[in-house]
Amino acid sequence: MRKLLPAIAIALAGLSGGIPAVSAMQAPAAAPPPSPYSYADVADLATAAPMAIHARIASATALKPERAPGVAAGSSRFYVEADVVGLIRGKGPLAARISYLVDLPLGANGKPVKLKKKQPVLLFARPVAAGAAGSTSTNSIRLVAPDAQLPWDPATEARLRAILTELVKPGAAPAISGFANGFHVPGTLPGEGETQLFFDTATGEPMSLTILTSADGSRRWAAAFGEIVDGSAAVPARDTLAWYRLACGLPRQLPLAKLAGTPPEDRRKAASDYGIVLGALGDCTRTRKPPAG
Repeated sequence: MRKLLPAIAIALAGLSGGIPAVSAMQAPAAAPPPSPYSYADVADLATAAPMAIHARIASATALKPERAPGVAAGSSRFYVEADVVGLIRGKGPLAARISYLVDLPLGANGKPVKLKKKQPVLLFARPVAAGAAGSTSTNSIRLVAPDAQLPWDPATEARLRAILTELVKPGAAPAISGFANGFHVPGTLPGEGETQLFFDTATGEPMSLTILTSADGSRRWAAAFGEIVDGSAAVPARDTLAWYRLACGLPRQLPLAKLAGTPPEDRRKAASDYGIVLGALGDCTRTRKPPAG
């Protein structure tokens, strides 16, 4: 038996060498925290701003009320200088240090918040020409909204980059500017019908909704950005540019006056079909007010 011990030891050593993956198994890395801002929050700023900048605050000075005309109640205006980390969107050259004004909510104590040195931020802005009103130097920028400075985090930057990638694609969904016209026609079988609704966009390209109702009452719909009306097109996935344009840009109610000339029952059916689309898209969730204009 004593002569077998070395062999047993070797066998056990072989077994122990064969299971390091189990003994060295580690818990999976925690997923990074999601962005505190909704898709619409970031898209509102990304679609309005010709420049998106990752920067770090170098200095921030709270301005006295008499030097901050028009600041909203409950907010304080800051003059900020920041060091550019990277230009995410926009055309250079851009100075290594930039300056701008930003309005931020007061702290819980009713006083201006503290902006820490080297605090990373995302800025959504336009360039300011030297000598323009409000410009202090050639490195000045103007935010597209008084509060268009977001705390930087990896998830928010990733969301921003995904939106910008969609924006530059050929045929990217444009902003909806209003309802043009539409109609509903009954089908050949009882209960069947088709509604087509047409909308104006900021680029002049047409956008349409098609809602088809089967005889059993089931409905399916599609959105088309462009000249071709395709009732079989896929419904835009949530948190995509096309979804954002629809969920955040469609009017909450269908202007039935623009369906004049069609029978009242057909207008009511069109309005009902439109409600199905809005319900399927879901809410345009925002945590901040979008930029004006």
